[in-house]
Amino acid sequence: MKFKTVLLTGVFLSLTSGLHAQTPPFTSHYVPGVEGIKGASLPPPGFYLRDYNAFYTTDRLNQPNGHNTGMNVDAVVYANVIRGIWVSNWQILGGNFFMDALVPFQYADVKLGSWNDSHAGLGDICLEPAGVSWHGAQWDAALAYALYLPTGDSSPPPFSAKPGKGFWGHMITAGATLYFDQEKTWALSLLNRYEINERDGDTHITPGNQWTLEWGISKSLKPTIDVGFVGYYQLQTTKDSGAGASNDRDQVLAVGPEVSVFCPEIGMFTSLRYNYEVLAKDRPQGQILALTFTKAF
Repeated sequence: MKFKTVLLTGVFLSLTSGLHAQTPPFTSHYVPGVEGIKGASLPPPGFYLRDYNAFYTTDRLNQPNGHNTGMNVDAVVYANVIRGIWVSNWQILGGNFFMDALVPFQYADVKLGSWNDSHAGLGDICLEPAGVSWHGAQWDAALAYALYLPTGDSSPPPFSAKPGKGFWGHMITAGATLYFDQEKTWALSLLNRYEINERDGDTHITPGNQWTLEWGISKSLKPTIDVGFVGYYQLQTTKDSGAGASNDRDQVLAVGPEVSVFCPEIGMFTSLRYNYEVLAKDRPQGQILALTFTKAF
């Protein structure tokens, strides 16, 4: 049996961290729950600075069949991720070229049975060197490529609360936001990410690929306030490979509310989002609270 890593990292919209347990503990770099309402919509040309603050807690570790292992688990993870975003006026296939980078810092305090560990430090940096965003009359769309660098401190299994994963990763992002009325007060956003992982240098195991879907349905109460329901589903699509790799595949499903507010006087967006995991297999089952600030320059 394999139990996965609990993370929080920021990539195009993400966060990283770690709770490792038992045999090779792999999960994706990207942890869902940091994007929701209009998550697939990029801003107009300009430079933006985004600050993600994500809190993940769990007291449950699930088997591959989704049942509780019954182990004594208590984990708290906080990640602060700084993301710079540049949206240009350059046109590619009718859309705006953009790029961004994310630098995550994380603190984790993990208790698993008689084992206890805590660690704070730099996580795995994410670079998104190429992306294109489109804006139609009743829709927005985006397509991008990102690279995860193993910059965070990491340790091989069986246990570690260190922020790094120990391997390189590639991520393709594709998403769209649809508006159901002419005034664009009702919106549905679907944001897909697909990760392809490289071999871990410590264990020589290649983690399986992961697909993540984040969604949000929202209503604008006024031009500066949006409220809605959000959620995510993440699934390991391929098995881990290499000597000692597990055949188990993890998945998780979560739902929750979100509110987003824009302050035009200072040009800042603030969003608060909560997701409760209602299903988890071969990984922890918990909850995530994300507070995000975005400043336009």
